[in-house]
Amino acid sequence: MTTPIQILLQNYPQLTVCQKDIEAAIQTIEEVFASGGTLFVCGNGGSCSDAEHIAGEFLKGFCKKRPADDDTTEKLRAFGEEGELLASKLQQGLRCIPLTDFASTLSAVRNDLDGQMDYAQVLFALAKPGDALLAISTSGNSKNARLATLVAKAQGLKTIGLTGAKGGKLVELADITIRVPESETYRVQELHLPVYHAICLAVEEHFFQA
Repeated sequence: MTTPIQILLQNYPQLTVCQKDIEAAIQTIEEVFASGGTLFVCGNGGSCSDAEHIAGEFLKGFCKKRPADDDTTEKLRAFGEEGELLASKLQQGLRCIPLTDFASTLSAVRNDLDGQMDYAQVLFALAKPGDALLAISTSGNSKNARLATLVAKAQGLKTIGLTGAKGGKLVELADITIRVPESETYRVQELHLPVYHAICLAVEEHFFQA
């Protein structure tokens, strides 16, 4: 059977240089989810959209249907017609929170504390040891992503960076850094999408059979 990583490298052979780091990121995320932990994701601009995109692939079915487990299905069906609707439609999710998605809190942090503290503050409030942070920065130098990574490390989280070729300062901070071989922002982002799709596919296949 062809794996998501094999398909990724067939379609984007230039990403072979990232293979070990991509595989390490997949293993880390699988370990976090298996232990009941949460993956937090952050980024700015286009990478902000990528953070929310990644969360969307984990929180519901991506390429697999992921039906609700039998126990939940039975409990829902006891509620009658609407419970039956829920039982037939709900999909199992994997705990992923985009730090980008707290508009009121983020604006309060930017106003009351420091704009570069936004993701760090939300992560500090929500994270616990055994969770993980995926920080996306095309340059690897986005200060709010770096500050969030420092908070993650102080709180006992596993840390993953997704950057461009140079990796910037995130290389020095993150446990794993996936550095796609491009430097211009939009070209980096063009490679980030197939990378994180492959990661999401691989993790989904690990936890869900059908």
